[in-house]
Amino acid sequence: MPVFQLNTDITFPSPDLAEPNGLLAIGGDLSAPRLLEAYRRGIFPWYGEGEPLLWWSPAPRLVLFPDEFHLPRRLARTIRQRIFTITADTSFAEIIKSCARIRKQKGEETWITAEMQQAYSRLHELGFAHSIECWYEGKIVGGLYGVALGQVFFGESMFSRKTDSSKVALHALVSHALKTGIKLIDCQMTTEHLLGFGAREISREHLQKLLHRYITETMPQKKWRLY
Repeated sequence: MPVFQLNTDITFPSPDLAEPNGLLAIGGDLSAPRLLEAYRRGIFPWYGEGEPLLWWSPAPRLVLFPDEFHLPRRLARTIRQRIFTITADTSFAEIIKSCARIRKQKGEETWITAEMQQAYSRLHELGFAHSIECWYEGKIVGGLYGVALGQVFFGESMFSRKTDSSKVALHALVSHALKTGIKLIDCQMTTEHLLGFGAREISREHLQKLLHRYITETMPQKKWRLY
């Protein structure tokens, strides 16, 4: 099955036409309208330095329904101890840079290129991308970021510099979702780490039905406030 070449038109081919590994299209750009159209349809960009812009729609898809979140006992104890201070949308640029930096420090490749950081920071300015920050002794030690459309949050990446900090940020995301009506958290790729928190795989067909149900409009949101 051929990979589709995108042009100046921001439309995408049907996710059902993706290759078995999830690759759907190549090219285009990271403009805000194109990114929003992609996420609305369950498609996201993922590519490395020096590679062409690649668009993916993997199946099965790992998702987390907020009301199915599993809170491990040890993490619950950490949260009760209030070791960390949690905020939202106060340091988006630092969060996305840290997600990229941590991977490089571990010797891993990262898709969070300078171009990607600029594009998602623009989405943040427009009210579509959000971050959760985990602080310890006045410094950010963990967090996550992603894109919010309608009642869906598309998680992009998380990082941790101190034990449990990213897990506490994930718990804060789930708590925010339950309080504000977010019905679905897209985790994109399957990992044992996220499976342990209650995430599960669903088919592409199921995902598309959920996106159609939960994204009835693509309006920007105000800066998140955690209650």
